[in-house]
Amino acid sequence: MGSSGNNFLQVVAKNFDVLALPLVALVFPLYASIRAIETRSRSDDQQWLTYWVLYSMLTLFELTFAKVLELFPIWPYAKLILSCWLVLPHFNGAAYVYRNFIRPFYRDPTTCQIWYVPRKKNVFKKPDDVLTAAENYIQEHGTEAFENLIATSKAEREARTRRGNNYMIFDDDYIY
Repeated sequence: MGSSGNNFLQVVAKNFDVLALPLVALVFPLYASIRAIETRSRSDDQQWLTYWVLYSMLTLFELTFAKVLELFPIWPYAKLILSCWLVLPHFNGAAYVYRNFIRPFYRDPTTCQIWYVPRKKNVFKKPDDVLTAAENYIQEHGTEAFENLIATSKAEREARTRRGNNYMIFDDDYIY
């Protein structure tokens, strides 16, 4: 009995990352996310939404660099430690990474321009870009209608900012 108990412990020790990683990276965050949905607090919703964004990015990184990561036998353990740091509320790692790395990239207007990809409807026509769309709108509706559209859009953006419903506000230690 003692020998089989030792064998079991050896198997668990050798495969600790395989056993612990799904619990830390998926099961606990899934449970906490469901609990967060059921509460009225926005801070826990933001914590777990931020975690899932980072988990998705980590998964994409792993899928992209799978062959390279195979060369590093320590990668599963590093991923486990990183997942613990992101998940555990004591460290608040998900908020830290988002606040210091993801959010500045996303909020920078020069990097946001990469998200608009002009489409060509036909090889012989003008590209479907913002300037062409603005010119077409002005031709169809006139300059005043275009100026009203811009003013209305700006007012709506300012109202959303005042309400704060669509933005995550980061303080040094907390997500609101």
